[in-house]
Amino acid sequence: SKFLNDKWMIKNGFLNDVQEHKPWWWSIKVQKLNLSAPLILLPEVSCQKAIEILQEKGYDQAPVVAESGLILGMVTLSNTLTSVLAGNAQFSDPVTKVIYDQFSKIGLEDSLGKLSCILENDHFAIVVHEQMQFNGNGSSFMKQMVFGVVTAMDLLTFVSRNEKK
Repeated sequence: SKFLNDKWMIKNGFLNDVQEHKPWWWSIKVQKLNLSAPLILLPEVSCQKAIEILQEKGYDQAPVVAESGLILGMVTLSNTLTSVLAGNAQFSDPVTKVIYDQFSKIGLEDSLGKLSCILENDHFAIVVHEQMQFNGNGSSFMKQMVFGVVTAMDLLTFVSRNEKK
């Protein structure tokens, strides 16, 4: 761990959170955040339509998920507008042209401490839930479903509303 810091190790699942003086909320599970159902965009949605939908619904970002359930990335209002205005994308292009494909995922059973480590470097994390699915020949596989998107503001709101007196 000489070349890697502990927060990186926690974020990437190589180390359990070992903070000695943990805040009261550190070990609480992500599922306690009571996140609202996410707005999900399919990859064929145009940049123009994505901007309209995000603005209309009051979101800054949304996961882009293939019909198969595969999480392709995140589309953000700012990145979409910046890409279009810079000429790197057109309003008619699909959102896949402007998505962030580097993003962090966190499970419902993970701790808010792990989430805190992720949010030190990332603006958001995609909350995923693992489901076992079976196909026609009876073989099973695990599939990740998007459960929500969590930001530092969500964590801060939870902590401030539930602060131990």
